[in-house]
Amino acid sequence: MPDYKYKFREPEYYEHSIQENGSGTVVGHLRVKPSRILWKPANGKKYYSKSIDAFEKWITSRDARATKTTQ
Repeated sequence: MPDYKYKFREPEYYEHSIQENGSGTVVGHLRVKPSRILWKPANGKKYYSKSIDAFEKWITSRDARATKTTQ
């Protein structure tokens, strides 16, 4: 395994299916790895991927219009 800049203690990645409230329809899958964030639409065969560094730069930029949480 390559030597990554970031790492999880356990496991190698986390994956979650995102669904709509009420209908339970899956809209996509989110996978978080120590080095990348991946998104796959519900019927997609491949993930869209960005590095953690690129994600951090985007999410903290004004262009993302992200809001800070209270915690």
